[in-house]
Parts: sequence; structure tokens; C-alpha cells
Amino acid sequence: MMILLPGLLLFLWGEPGRCLEEDGAFRFKGDVRHIAVANNTVYIATEEMLYQLSHKLTLVRSLTQRGILKDGPNPSGFYRVSETDKGNATFSVNILLPFDVNETLITCGVTDNGCGYCELLDLRDISTVLYREQIEVGSLSRSSASVSFLVNVESQTRAETYFLTAVQQYGGKPTENSICPSLSDAVSLHNTNNEQKGQIFSHRGQSSTPVITREGDVEFVDGFQMNSIIYLFSNLPSNDKSNKVRLLWLEGKDSKLQTLKSLRSATLSVPEGGKGSRLIASSVIPGGPPVLWSGVFSADGGPINTLLAVLDISPDLTGAADMDPDFCSECGAKSRPPPKTLKPKKVILRGNNMTSVLAVRQKAWMVFYIGTGDGQLIKLAMDKNYHTTCPRVLYRANDDRKVFPKLHLDQVDLKHVYVPFRNQINRVPVSKCNTYKTVQDCWSAQDPYCVWCGSKKSCTFEDDCRDSDWLSIPDDSQQKMVSYKVEQDGTGQITLKIQMHVTVGQNALSNFACQFSATSGERFQMENPHPQFPQCTSILKNSTLPAEGLPVVVKIRLGTTQLSEKLKLFTCTNIRGPPTSVLCRQCIEAGCGWTTSGCSWANQGAGNDRVCQMMESWTNFSRPEISSISPSVVSIYGRNHAVLSGRNLSDVTGVRIQADMDCPPQELPVWNKARGNLMFHIPSAENKGMVKVCVLLPDGSCHGSATITYRSAPSCTNISPSSTWFSGKRKITVTGSHLEFAEAVKHSKVLQEVTLPRNRSYQKLTYDSPAAENTQRIFSSTLSLKVANVTLACSKLTYYPDPEFTSFSSTRTGDDLRITIQKKADKLNMTIAELSVWGIHEEKRYPCIIQVKETSDETEFLICEIEKKGNTKFRELKIQYGDKTVTLQSMLHLYFLTLLVLLLIPCIIVAAVIIYRRKQKKLTAKMNKIMEDRELVSDFQNPSEVV
Repeated sequence: MMILLPGLLLFLWGEPGRCLEEDGAFRFKGDVRHIAVANNTVYIATEEMLYQLSHKLTLVRSLTQRGILKDGPNPSGFYRVSETDKGNATFSVNILLPFDVNETLITCGVTDNGCGYCELLDLRDISTVLYREQIEVGSLSRSSASVSFLVNVESQTRAETYFLTAVQQYGGKPTENSICPSLSDAVSLHNTNNEQKGQIFSHRGQSSTPVITREGDVEFVDGFQMNSIIYLFSNLPSNDKSNKVRLLWLEGKDSKLQTLKSLRSATLSVPEGGKGSRLIASSVIPGGPPVLWSGVFSADGGPINTLLAVLDISPDLTGAADMDPDFCSECGAKSRPPPKTLKPKKVILRGNNMTSVLAVRQKAWMVFYIGTGDGQLIKLAMDKNYHTTCPRVLYRANDDRKVFPKLHLDQVDLKHVYVPFRNQINRVPVSKCNTYKTVQDCWSAQDPYCVWCGSKKSCTFEDDCRDSDWLSIPDDSQQKMVSYKVEQDGTGQITLKIQMHVTVGQNALSNFACQFSATSGERFQMENPHPQFPQCTSILKNSTLPAEGLPVVVKIRLGTTQLSEKLKLFTCTNIRGPPTSVLCRQCIEAGCGWTTSGCSWANQGAGNDRVCQMMESWTNFSRPEISSISPSVVSIYGRNHAVLSGRNLSDVTGVRIQADMDCPPQELPVWNKARGNLMFHIPSAENKGMVKVCVLLPDGSCHGSATITYRSAPSCTNISPSSTWFSGKRKITVTGSHLEFAEAVKHSKVLQEVTLPRNRSYQKLTYDSPAAENTQRIFSSTLSLKVANVTLACSKLTYYPDPEFTSFSSTRTGDDLRITIQKKADKLNMTIAELSVWGIHEEKRYPCIIQVKETSDETEFLICEIEKKGNTKFRELKIQYGDKTVTLQSMLHLYFLTLLVLLLIPCIIVAAVIIYRRKQKKLTAKMNKIMEDRELVSDFQNPSEVV
């Protein structure tokens, strides 16, 4: 290869993304179009940018995509990159392929004049351009991407690596323009280096240009190569306007021509897939043979009703090649019979709006990661017998962002999944092992990645447990970690068999022991003092069990891990009653077996509770019926005080909610049975989606059918206004998503904690702010949304003193009266709509319609008009905001009152002086009289002193 100078691309150094989540995320400028993973690097193409990230999603390089514009296609098809040859057209990527062996990155797409364009970049440094060419490869539509992947073609002399492109076609042909006419090939093989026939990017063969064509619409979804077989998946419309999913097989052999001529095919059919059935996303399951593959299908053509199915797509190469009725390499008038039909091994999940899937192998398990249209990453495991575990949510976006159709595994640690959204990618751990705190919780998670580490006494990844003292789930799906059976032989001897359903490390395996004890003092004899994992057996000395059952404690040691299991042993033949599913489950749970005649010893009947699922429940109670549940749509946090309505509900003891058949149900108590209604709490949920509801009777049977739909939790993006006055009752509007689920609004630092929303919808919530108790200073209060038993922080609301209106004046304007109100300037930013003004005349109110609001540095002016009252003198105004009313006197009225007071002051002073002097004279006369009286008394008491 020639090493060419960089300079074609404009670099944008810096950090255009930032870490958003604890487990790692990166946000882009523009929407994600392609994601590719190679070694320890992630490559992202958006509408105008190309990013090179580390495997932990830290930025390595980013650049703007620029394509070279010429007057038309370059006939030479290849030229050197030079510093002076700068392009000014946006280059939109439709193909992004890392070629690890060559250490190159292939990017192809279309410039904004509609012409094809390709570049070959250095895989370690995308700023280094090795080759470029103005050539059509893949789709020439900016709105649709091409399916592309590397393929290896083996010949007798050497192996070649090409890249396959499968182009979407609408209306029978790709979009064309006059400058760069588009080819009509559906599938092509292109060169990856300059030494192949026709040079790099060309799809020419040795003597021709081999392609696979399609006359009509086609939507390619996915493709890959496993060993020598190439697999390609597409959606095809049928003549009856329905849809079919087509799988193409190609053999990578000899040459481009021979590879494309080896075309064979099959139609994929899924149950419940009507005429609108289509493939949305897919992922091959590693391992095999057989070649197992998982696909997300739409049952009705839309995004809502989706299912995940597993199919065996092992190629059938026995028939004649190139005979597909919809695709052909050498097309002719020969008869083309319909291809064979493949049906699923199992539909493993049904749900709303699944958008993507990634399948991996972990030990003996198949693990599926499923993206959804409402921003969830769901994990589901399946054993070799196609038994699935309960789906669990690994990641949930705060809003309903759609997950990109393609998920990737971190190739460095194999412990993270890359989950792309519209303009963001997250690196999500494949498991939440550390959230399980006990050995039972760790096992019950049914996660093939998690082990209980005896030395750490915690749930971890196996390679994080430094010794081999660990235990985890077995290779097949089990309901219990420890199960038991009670058997009786012909002599009446009763044997208790304990079975461990775990996989263990070597240290735990070599240190396995069991100990039996009964609370009644019943003695056990170990059949083998050194039990063989995974089973230990004990024989009861007394062959008679009490009617009420015998409580038994089994202590089990596995390495340094101690387990304790409490059992209750019954005489199996004494468990009697009508043969119902309830009695059958009671029998199986007691370690016994079930036969057509009833409960028996475990060695005489079936011990799997699946036999009970086929039986009808029998009851003496009237069968309940459910007519409605309100509310039936809630957030993932549930709802308190839900109402269930129906018939025959008086005997109901609880409500059962079943999220998935592989998940344990939740049973909830009910109360307030009145008038055909029950009240209960709808619990929180881990997954968004629909759950089934039935009502329980005292015998354990469940009847009736209804659904509850869980959706995203409320979130707020803004509040307006962002302040309120101390007295409260200001109308506050919260904007966000799913606000219809908010039951109340709470404020910190305000004693009136909960405010019921005045109005609420999906995107808006309106309420009245509560009054502040502390009016001494300005403060900030945190606004939160209350949903069921959860409080979600939203935003800040600042409390300011109430607005202060100082005066008003009036001016006649024709028949109307214009009033100007003065108000002190503040930070409340009150709007005209928040104020109501009335003029008061002879105790009657006349509305004053506010027209204008003006603000100066220290004063605000409000101008309003009262119609046809130009001659009326209003001396008083009433101003209302929130629920508070202020009375304001006119400036003229206050002036006259002040003038009157000033005029009356001299009179008041004179009157006061006169009154004072009069009172002074009276007081003087009174004091003189008192003094005279005292002198008379003194003369009478001392007559000798009288002359």
C-alpha cells in the first residue's frame, strides 16, 4: 500500500461528549448512524462526525466528515490524498467496517450532492487517511443505511477478504440522481485492498461484475459469516401486501462470482406472525452446531407487538443453488419454487417495542440482551433445554429514548454491553452481581455470570473470586437451590433425599457435608457419612410420620459456605382431597409425587410441578370476575389505592400479579370490599410493560383476567415560573414527561409538604405553590414529585417577599378611564395574567383590564383601563394575585386627606390649647378648694393657735 498524506478531514479536537452515567456513557453531536467495535476501540459515525473512543468510552479522536466534490464521478476511481485538495461537502457514512488484520477502517457513504464516496482510515488513528475514492458503495440515500460486513472467501490458492454490501431498495430501485446515477444491485462483494482485482472498493470479479439482484422492494436487516457460510436476512413484501422474512445462505468459496452464485434461501416463520410479520433485529448465538440464531420479530408489522424467537438456521446446501424466487445471481426464465420454511425452536419472550438483541454464551447458558423502544436493556438467560429465566432490567433510561437496533459486547473485558441511543452510547455491565447480598439471593438471580464467593462472602463474577471456593446456578434451569424427596420402600422404611442444584468450584466440591436434625428429637441415620455431591440421603429411624408433619432442619456445607434448609415431612398418602391443581402443588412441595389417583410417595409418582399446571382448580366459592382496574396504567413505581371492580369479589383474599411466566408472581392483600370493588396497592415493577392480574380465593386458586401497564417514571425538565411569593398560591407549571403519574408535589423548607396538582397531562403539570412559614428572608425550596411511595427530585423554586403596590393614578381617555399602578420592582417577574384589578366606586367593583406592564430600575408600572367610566372618580383599587387581595388608595384621594389634615392642624392646636386651659383652670380651682379644706381641718385641731 502507498502511505498517503493526511489532510482530507477537518479535526475537531476537544471533548464533544461527557460521562453521563455511573457505568459510563458518551454523548454525541448529532444522531448515531453506525457503531463498530474492534479490539479495544469503539467507532461511532453520526450524521456529520466520526468518533474514535476507548473501550471505556473515553474520547480518543473525533473529526468532521468531509467528502471531495468533483464535477462528476472520477473515472480513474482512485487518487492520492493531498493537503491542498480540500473538500467542502458533508460526508454521511452508511458503511463503517473495522478491518483488524489490515489495521484499517473502511467508511463509505454519500456526499451532499448525492454521490458515493469511500475512505480507508488508519484503525489506530482515524485522522490518518490512507485512501479515498469517489465511488458508489452501499446505499446512496442519507436516510437509509446498508447492511455490510467482512467476508472471507477461500480458494485453492489463497484466501481473500471482501466486504459484502446489501442495499435497501424501495419502489424497485435505489434513489437516483442525474450527477451520480445509482446502481440497482441488491448484494455485492467489494475489495478491501489495492491488490485485489479492480483495486480497493471495486466489486468487479475476474471476468465480470457479479451481483445478486432483486426486482422489487427489499429491506435488509442483518448479516454475518460463520465458518464458510454467509448469512443474510431481509424483509420482503408479498403480492398480497403482507411481508415475509427471508434468509439467504452463501458459500464463501473460490471467487466473488462463485460465492454469489451459491445462493440458497429459506423463509422464517414465527407464530402469531400475521401478514405484517417482519424482522426488526437479530443476533447469532455463538457456539454450535447447530447454528442457533435469535431474532426480534414484529407480529403485526408495527413496533408494539414484538417477540423474541430462537431458530436453528443451519444451512441446507442440498438443493440447487440460485433458485430463490425473489433474489438471483444469474437471472433467467427458469422455474423457481418457493424456499423451505424455518420455524422457531422457541419463542422466549413476548413484549412491547423490542428493538434490538445481542446473544452471548456464558458456560452452558445462552444469554440475551434486549433493547426496547422505551429505553430499557433487559437481560434474559436460557439453558440448553430452552427453559428461560425471569427477565431482568440491567439499565433503564430516564426517558423513553429508543435503543439502537445493534448492540455490541465489550471485547476487552466481556463484562459490558454497548447500548446506543439516538445521540448517546452507554457502557452497561452485563450483570448486577454485587447487588445480591446473600447466597440465596445470588442463586435466585439465576444469572450465569454470578457466583457466591465463599472467601469474600459476596456475590461476584467468577474471575473476581480468587480461589475456587464458590457456587453458582447449575447448567439447567431450577426453581430451588435445594430440593428434597420423601420415599418409602416395600418394608415401610422412609428415606429423605436432599438434592443440590448448584455448580461449585473445586474447593467447595471437596468439602461437602450434610447434617439432619428434627425439632421433635427424631433421629436420622445417614445412608453415607461421606455424601457424594450433589446429593445426600438420610433414613428415618421411625417409619411413622406425625399427621401434622415433622419439621426438619438440614445444614449443608459447601466449602466455607453454610446453608440451612427448613423442611416439613408428611406421610404422602395422607395428603388427600379433590384432585385439584392446588392439592397437586401442595403434594409436590412436600417432596412427594403425584399420580392420577392423588398424592403418593416420591418414588411412585411425578415430582415435577408442571403436571399441576394442566389441572383445573376446584372450588366451593363463586368464581370471581374482573371488569376493570383503575388506574390500569401506572409508572414503574406503582400506585397506592387502586380500585378493582367486578363480580363475586366477597371471598377474594388477594390480588396476584404475573409479569412473565418465568418470573415468580406477586401476591397482594386487599381491603375495603364494598359495592363490588376491592382496593389494593399496585406494587413497583422492575420492567416497563404489561402484567397480568387475577384475584385469589382462600384455596389458592386465581380467577379473572385483567392487565396493568407499567410505563416510565415521571421526570421534569423545567418549571415556570421558577419563583413564588411568600403567601403562595402562585400557578407553577412543570414540564417533562409522564407527569400524569405524579400524585402530588412536595416542597422542602415548607411545612405544607404536599400540594395536589391542579391539572396534569403527559408533558405538563400545573399546581399552586404553598405558602411559606418563614417570611423573614428569601430562600430556595426543592420541588419534588410524589409517585406512590417514592419522591423524585425535580427543580428549585425560590421564595421572595410578596409584591408591594405603592400607588395609582387615573387619566380620562375618551369614555374610558386609564389607571396607572405603581409597584416596587422585584425578582418575581409577575405577568399580566397573574393579576386581577378592580376599581371600587360606591362599594361596587368595576374590572380594570391590564394592557401594559413597564419596568424601570426601581419601579414597575401597570396600566389598565375601565371601560365607559371616564367621568367616574375611583378612590380605591382592589388588586388580587394568588389568593391574596390588596387594597390601594388613589394618590389624589390621599393628597386631599393629607391637605385636610394639614388645614385642620391649627384648629386642632387652638382647640387643644383652649381645652387645656379650661382643664387647667378647673384643676387649679379644685386644688385650691382641697388646700382650703385642709387648712380648716388644721385650725379645728389646734384652737390655741387661733388668734
